[in-house]
Amino acid sequence: MALRHAVLAALLDGELSGYELTKAFDIGVANFWHALPQQLYAELARLEKEGLIAGREVVQDSRPNKRLFHVTEDGVGELERFAAAVGKPSFIRDDLLVAVQAADVVDAGELIARLGERAAFADAKIELFERLLARMRGDRGEEEFLGRGRRVGPYLTCLRGLAFEEGNRDWCRRAAEVLRRRARVAEER
Repeated sequence: MALRHAVLAALLDGELSGYELTKAFDIGVANFWHALPQQLYAELARLEKEGLIAGREVVQDSRPNKRLFHVTEDGVGELERFAAAVGKPSFIRDDLLVAVQAADVVDAGELIARLGERAAFADAKIELFERLLARMRGDRGEEEFLGRGRRVGPYLTCLRGLAFEEGNRDWCRRAAEVLRRRARVAEER
């Protein structure tokens, strides 16, 4: 997947400025695609030049003018081609996993602390995803929303982000507990 497809998908909900797109990435898209603000602005310029999005200038009295972007028919076609293509499987690349791989020779206390920090980060993301999901659903139950909601894609990606962070949190807690138990056994010897 290229950043272009993530930007196109993010713009499906309607017109966004570059700033609003950055916020949308921070909140929802970041659970499956990370991008820096300058990367997003550069991608908007490329997509507009290619005709996959269109922008319009909005004159503002008390602030600088801004540009709002929306996906064109060609942009939707690009997303359709992307969705139909065979995707590559994803792989985990995580510094913490490298540290855990070396658990038998590194300071267990430091490693347990890092695992605790990562679990806390995951808890914060879980809360964020739960709030986002509740906001998207509104007053509907999940199954009703999944069956009849206007845009189910963002909801499904948030569900994946939620499951990912729950898995991260649970694994971190389990790994930390294993390391604590092993440290206690080593002390008893």
